Amino acid sequence: MIKIKFFLSIILSLITLSLLAQESKPTRYTASNTGKFFVSWGGNRTSFTNSDITFKGADYDFTLTDVKSHDKPKGWHIDYINPGRMTIPQTNAKIGYFINEHYTVAIGLDHMKYVMTQNQTAQIDGDINMPITEPGAVFNGSYNNVPIQLTQDFLKFEHTDGLNFIYSEFSRFDDISSLFNIKNTDVFQVNITEGIGAGVLYPKTNATLLSKERHDDFHISGYGVALSAGLHLNFFKYFYIRGDLKGGFIDMNKIRTTKSGADSASQSFFYLQRVLSLGGIFRL
Repeated sequence: MIKIKFFLSIILSLITLSLLAQESKPTRYTASNTGKFFVSWGGNRTSFTNSDITFKGADYDFTLTDVKSHDKPKGWHIDYINPGRMTIPQTNAKIGYFINEHYTVAIGLDHMKYVMTQNQTAQIDGDINMPITEPGAVFNGSYNNVPIQLTQDFLKFEHTDGLNFIYSEFSRFDDISSLFNIKNTDVFQVNITEGIGAGVLYPKTNATLLSKERHDDFHISGYGVALSAGLHLNFFKYFYIRGDLKGGFIDMNKIRTTKSGADSASQSFFYLQRVLSLGGIFRL
């Protein structure tokens, strides 16, 4: 019995010394990501591939081929942080959670802006048969892949409020600070991220087609998928700057164009975003 008590006392002493040793070496906040939340806000510049746009209605059914477009940059502006005007620039918002050391799940909103380049020449194929009492009747005819200038009285077509991509994302996150010989990652940390996401497009489309009154409301218009890769720089444990390249495919098969529910448009294209964000990372 005496020997058992002696060995038990030794074991308890060793456990106590081990715990004291661990307490004397506090773990850095950045040593583990599991259970952390993160949130970010930023801006983007976006490029789009040319696309074919099909317009259908009671009095027309035609396709414009290889239509050019561009984004609508705001530049460095106070609107990015003005709560009343945050949707005017091209912005990105995201909130996510580390499910383990390297993997995150997130939901986000990419507020891009898509503007069809006005007055370009595109090929048109299809039919327009507007009532002669309407201004758009001047474009009546049957077209077989002939060139047409996209003047504003024929078509203005923008997703500028905006090309809203609401998505969920699954990403990997890796600390590469050691490659730069960074010792204290609580002060500065370098990470890389790669992700895949999918979601829906919820634009408010500004379309003036054949002088018809436009539809001016948000509408679920299709879906998108995306791949991303980024550099994530942490400062003082809780704050970060993040730069991402994000590319993907968008298919919108139900775009509202006019007040009439019979009128719609469809298009698909690839895009590439360059995103710069500020954010915070924390535990609740």
